[in-house]
Amino acid sequence: MPRASAEQYLAAGGVQVWWWRTTSSDPAGDTAVLSSAERERAARIKDPERAAAFVTGRTVVRGLLGEVLGVQPQSVPLGRAPCPDCGDREHGPPALLSPGTPPRISLSHTAGHGLLAVARFPVGVDLEQRRPLDLATVGGKALTARERAVLAAAPAADHSALFFRCWTRKEAVLKAVGTGIVKPLDELDVRPEQPGHALVTAGLPGRERAWLIRDLALPAPLVAAVAVPREHGGNRFQRAGQAR
Repeated sequence: MPRASAEQYLAAGGVQVWWWRTTSSDPAGDTAVLSSAERERAARIKDPERAAAFVTGRTVVRGLLGEVLGVQPQSVPLGRAPCPDCGDREHGPPALLSPGTPPRISLSHTAGHGLLAVARFPVGVDLEQRRPLDLATVGGKALTARERAVLAAAPAADHSALFFRCWTRKEAVLKAVGTGIVKPLDELDVRPEQPGHALVTAGLPGRERAWLIRDLALPAPLVAAVAVPREHGGNRFQRAGQAR
């Protein structure tokens, strides 16, 4: 297992969220615990650093899920569920493909960091690394008119933080829905002016529901959010300490 610092967060409603980071001194991930499809995917990645990051990330994820399920990492039935919109597994959300009703999962990664959520109900997480952006270009595609107005009224120094708060919240809730970014992001308002959390309605036509999105307090420049159905939101997400 790579030497990854995996901190666990808990929600009162029953969500487990782990965040980990790896450094250049970490050994590569263990390909022996990966599935054949994962090893093939890693082999297709041309950039050696990106390939190593993929293997390391899957090694950590399989280790954490193995602890949740009580099985060896290589036995974790990690795959994809059918897309709730079209039924295609090729772009469906990550899922545990075991019999019965296995826990729901959501994954995200960015530049040497990863995030995993596990719950008995729909859940979505997103993790991004804040960086300078041309907000005039990306804001029009990713933000609602009201969100753009919020950014325009804020000091320029806050624009990047507000944009990535919007982005991670949108991705988290759409992952919880199960579709990912298939609908225009400029149609989903996630209240960036409200720090800490947002309550939104999202879903496929005729299947919308209320979602509670909460920001996760990770070290800058990381920005992260987790989304769960409103009834499972609990009061707050708490840091639970070192998982490993």
